[in-house]
Amino acid sequence: MNIPIFVVDAFTTQAFRGNPAAVCLLQHELHDDLYQKIAAEMNLSETAFIWTLNSSDDFSSGVRFGLRWFTPKNEIPLCGHATIASAAVLFYHKKNVNPSVTFETLSGELYVRMHEEAIVMDFPQNKPTPQDPKEVKDLIKIAVGDLPVADVQHCGAIKALMVRLSDHCDRTALTSLQPDPEALLHAESSGRIKSIIVTMKGDPSSKPAYDFISRNFAPWHGIPEDPVTGSAHTILGSYWSEKLDKKKMLAYQCSSRGGELTLNLKDDGRVDIAGRAVTVLKGMLILPL
Repeated sequence: MNIPIFVVDAFTTQAFRGNPAAVCLLQHELHDDLYQKIAAEMNLSETAFIWTLNSSDDFSSGVRFGLRWFTPKNEIPLCGHATIASAAVLFYHKKNVNPSVTFETLSGELYVRMHEEAIVMDFPQNKPTPQDPKEVKDLIKIAVGDLPVADVQHCGAIKALMVRLSDHCDRTALTSLQPDPEALLHAESSGRIKSIIVTMKGDPSSKPAYDFISRNFAPWHGIPEDPVTGSAHTILGSYWSEKLDKKKMLAYQCSSRGGELTLNLKDDGRVDIAGRAVTVLKGMLILPL
């Protein structure tokens, strides 16, 4: 069995930046254990699998597709960068004729369209709720050390803990963080938290002037640090929109690879997350029958 496969760097205009995702084009759905084996073999933060939902459609003409995401360790309910990567394969390589496509996922229907040179995802907003820092003090200590913390929030929808650093911190405080993945796993094993997002307000004098910046650590998914995380920005967008009183924001995830996201919070409880994508590999995955 041969499966067309692509590796796409999402949320960037440069190869080897942003967040890489593998995208597999399936003629039919696979057994769950095979999805996981392929994702482990790819060993990227996420591998996406897409297939047409109408037997009369193909990847060039179809408007509705199934989409699942797997880390090297497990399936996840929502992934932004691998969704952008999947849409990039459809629009750039398969020349899909539709102005937008719909993905059916574990998080419901996700709508993706082209806008000029960017790919725009219509995602649900995931508003976090306040978290008592004392209840997660060990995690916070491992993640940010002795840096001053301004706020702590939790999002049950994607099991993420958000830690906001004080506005008195500068960007190097965030970029220099090196939390121990094993220590994080040891400190939290209940399943309530699957990633830690560390964020801070952007510097308005910087160029470009980002509204906020962040990093995301997810060893619970087998990902010590996710380079650029679309799903995390469903939380961050909701949080910072309220704090900054802005609907449209420019964000940067300042991992070593780095990536830029444009956010537009909508009144219907959805958020448009836009970014660019660059394909770095295409080929054929050869599996035994």
